[in-house]
Amino acid sequence: MGFVRGSEIISVVQDLFLDLKNDINEVKSDVNALKNEVSELKSDVGELKKDVAELKEDVAVLKEDVAGLKEDVAVLKEDVAGLKEDVADLKDRMDKVENAVIRIETTQENVTNKKLQLLAEGFQAVPEMSEELHTLSDDVEVIKFDVDIVKKVVTTHSATLNKFGVAK
Repeated sequence: MGFVRGSEIISVVQDLFLDLKNDINEVKSDVNALKNEVSELKSDVGELKKDVAELKEDVAVLKEDVAGLKEDVAVLKEDVAGLKEDVADLKDRMDKVENAVIRIETTQENVTNKKLQLLAEGFQAVPEMSEELHTLSDDVEVIKFDVDIVKKVVTTHSATLNKFGVAK
Protein backbone atom coordinates (compact mmCIF):
# COMPACT_ATOMS: atom_id res chain seq x y z
CA MET A 1 0.00 0.00 0.00
CA GLY A 2 1.25 3.21 -0.69
CA PHE A 3 0.68 6.58 0.47
CA VAL A 4 -2.52 8.13 -0.32
CA ARG A 5 -2.47 11.62 -1.28
CA GLY A 6 -4.09 14.40 0.66
CA SER A 7 -6.42 15.29 -2.13
CA GLU A 8 -7.58 11.71 -2.34
CA ILE A 9 -8.22 11.67 1.40
CA ILE A 10 -10.09 14.92 1.14
CA SER A 11 -12.03 13.56 -1.76
CA VAL A 12 -12.87 10.39 0.20
CA VAL A 13 -13.78 12.44 3.30
CA GLN A 14 -15.90 14.71 1.15
CA ASP A 15 -17.60 11.68 -0.36
CA LEU A 16 -18.13 10.26 3.10
CA PHE A 17 -19.32 13.63 4.30
CA LEU A 18 -21.78 13.84 1.38
CA ASP A 19 -22.95 10.29 2.11
CA LEU A 20 -23.35 11.23 5.76
CA LYS A 21 -25.17 14.42 4.80
CA ASN A 22 -27.49 12.43 2.53
CA ASP A 23 -28.03 9.88 5.29
CA ILE A 24 -28.79 12.69 7.76
CA ASN A 25 -31.20 14.24 5.28
CA GLU A 26 -32.86 10.86 4.86
CA VAL A 27 -33.05 10.46 8.65
CA LYS A 28 -34.49 13.99 8.90
CA SER A 29 -37.02 13.12 6.22
CA ASP A 30 -37.86 9.90 8.04
CA VAL A 31 -38.11 11.79 11.36
CA ASN A 32 -40.42 14.35 9.73
CA ALA A 33 -42.53 11.52 8.30
CA LEU A 34 -42.59 9.90 11.77
CA LYS A 35 -43.50 13.26 13.31
CA ASN A 36 -46.40 13.54 10.85
CA GLU A 37 -47.47 9.99 11.62
CA VAL A 38 -47.13 10.61 15.39
CA SER A 39 -49.15 13.81 14.95
CA GLU A 40 -51.82 11.84 13.08
CA LEU A 41 -51.68 9.16 15.79
CA LYS A 42 -52.04 11.83 18.46
CA SER A 43 -55.03 13.22 16.59
CA ASP A 44 -56.47 9.72 16.25
CA VAL A 45 -55.78 9.03 19.95
CA GLY A 46 -57.49 12.34 20.81
CA GLU A 47 -60.54 11.31 18.76
CA LEU A 48 -60.46 7.87 20.35
CA LYS A 49 -60.32 9.50 23.79
CA LYS A 50 -63.34 11.62 22.86
CA ASP A 51 -65.13 8.53 21.53
CA VAL A 52 -64.24 6.57 24.67
CA ALA A 53 -65.48 9.45 26.83
CA GLU A 54 -68.74 9.53 24.86
CA LEU A 55 -69.01 5.75 25.15
CA LYS A 56 -68.43 6.00 28.89
CA GLU A 57 -71.20 8.59 29.13
CA ASP A 58 -73.47 6.40 26.99
CA VAL A 59 -72.64 3.35 29.12
CA ALA A 60 -73.40 5.36 32.26
CA VAL A 61 -76.75 6.37 30.78
CA LEU A 62 -77.38 2.76 29.76
CA LYS A 63 -76.53 1.59 33.27
CA GLU A 64 -79.02 4.08 34.68
CA ASP A 65 -81.62 2.94 32.14
CA VAL A 66 -80.96 -0.71 32.98
CA ALA A 67 -81.25 0.07 36.70
CA GLY A 68 -84.56 1.81 36.00
CA LEU A 69 -85.70 -1.15 33.91
CA LYS A 70 -84.76 -3.52 36.70
CA GLU A 71 -86.85 -1.47 39.11
CA ASP A 72 -89.72 -1.42 36.61
CA VAL A 73 -89.44 -5.19 36.15
CA ALA A 74 -89.50 -5.66 39.92
CA VAL A 75 -92.65 -3.53 40.14
CA LEU A 76 -94.18 -5.46 37.24
CA LYS A 77 -93.36 -8.74 38.96
CA GLU A 78 -95.13 -7.52 42.08
CA ASP A 79 -98.10 -6.38 39.99
CA VAL A 80 -98.22 -9.72 38.17
CA ALA A 81 -98.05 -11.55 41.50
CA GLY A 82 -100.97 -9.42 42.72
CA LEU A 83 -102.88 -10.12 39.52
CA LYS A 84 -102.23 -13.84 39.92
CA GLU A 85 -103.65 -13.68 43.44
CA ASP A 86 -106.66 -11.75 42.16
CA VAL A 87 -107.20 -14.25 39.33
CA ALA A 88 -106.93 -17.15 41.78
CA ASP A 89 -109.47 -15.43 44.04
CA LEU A 90 -111.76 -14.83 41.04
CA LYS A 91 -111.41 -18.49 40.03
CA ASP A 92 -112.40 -19.57 43.55
CA ARG A 93 -115.35 -17.21 43.50
CA MET A 94 -116.36 -18.41 40.03
CA ASP A 95 -116.20 -22.01 41.27
CA LYS A 96 -118.52 -21.06 44.13
CA VAL A 97 -120.87 -19.28 41.72
CA GLU A 98 -120.86 -22.28 39.38
CA ASN A 99 -121.65 -24.60 42.30
CA ALA A 100 -124.46 -22.28 43.41
CA VAL A 101 -125.85 -22.19 39.85
CA ILE A 102 -125.72 -25.98 39.68
CA ARG A 103 -127.60 -26.20 43.01
CA ILE A 104 -130.17 -23.68 41.75
CA GLU A 105 -130.59 -25.53 38.47
CA THR A 106 -130.96 -28.82 40.34
CA THR A 107 -133.52 -27.31 42.71
CA GLN A 108 -135.35 -25.79 39.79
CA GLU A 109 -135.35 -29.07 37.92
CA ASN A 110 -136.27 -31.28 40.87
CA VAL A 111 -138.56 -29.05 42.94
CA THR A 112 -139.74 -25.92 41.20
CA ASN A 113 -140.41 -27.52 37.83
CA LYS A 114 -142.37 -30.35 39.47
CA LYS A 115 -144.42 -27.87 41.52
CA LEU A 116 -145.06 -25.82 38.39
CA GLN A 117 -146.09 -29.00 36.59
CA LEU A 118 -148.51 -29.90 39.42
CA LEU A 119 -149.85 -26.35 39.44
CA ALA A 120 -150.29 -26.44 35.67
CA GLU A 121 -152.04 -29.80 35.95
CA GLY A 122 -154.28 -28.26 38.62
CA PHE A 123 -155.11 -25.36 36.35
CA GLN A 124 -155.82 -27.79 33.54
CA ALA A 125 -158.30 -29.53 35.83
CA VAL A 126 -160.04 -26.22 36.69
CA PRO A 127 -162.22 -26.19 33.57
CA GLU A 128 -163.20 -29.80 34.22
CA MET A 129 -163.89 -28.99 37.88
CA SER A 130 -165.86 -25.92 36.83
CA GLU A 131 -167.94 -28.06 34.54
CA GLU A 132 -168.47 -30.60 37.32
CA LEU A 133 -169.40 -27.78 39.72
CA HIS A 134 -171.87 -26.45 37.18
CA THR A 135 -173.33 -29.95 36.79
CA LEU A 136 -173.45 -30.33 40.58
CA SER A 137 -175.07 -26.90 40.85
CA ASP A 138 -177.69 -28.01 38.35
CA ASP A 139 -178.15 -31.24 40.29
CA VAL A 140 -178.53 -29.26 43.55
CA GLU A 141 -181.19 -27.11 41.90
CA VAL A 142 -183.02 -30.27 40.78
CA ILE A 143 -182.68 -31.72 44.29
CA LYS A 144 -183.97 -28.45 45.80
CA PHE A 145 -186.89 -28.58 43.43
CA ASP A 146 -187.51 -32.22 44.32
CA VAL A 147 -187.20 -31.45 48.05
CA ASP A 148 -189.72 -28.62 47.64
CA ILE A 149 -192.09 -31.05 45.92
CA VAL A 150 -191.49 -33.64 48.65
CA LYS A 151 -192.16 -30.94 51.29
CA LYS A 152 -195.37 -30.00 49.58
CA VAL A 153 -196.41 -33.67 49.30
CA VAL A 154 -195.50 -34.27 52.96
CA THR A 155 -197.42 -31.16 53.97
CA THR A 156 -200.38 -32.26 51.89
CA HIS A 157 -200.19 -35.79 53.28
CA SER A 158 -199.83 -34.44 56.83
CA ALA A 159 -202.87 -32.28 56.33
CA THR A 160 -204.80 -35.21 54.90
CA LEU A 161 -203.66 -37.49 57.75
CA ASN A 162 -204.60 -34.85 60.25
CA LYS A 163 -208.04 -34.68 58.70
CA PHE A 164 -208.38 -38.46 59.04
CA GLY A 165 -207.07 -38.35 62.56
CA VAL A 166 -209.58 -35.70 63.54
CA ALA A 167 -212.37 -37.59 61.92
CA LYS A 168 -211.79 -40.67 63.95
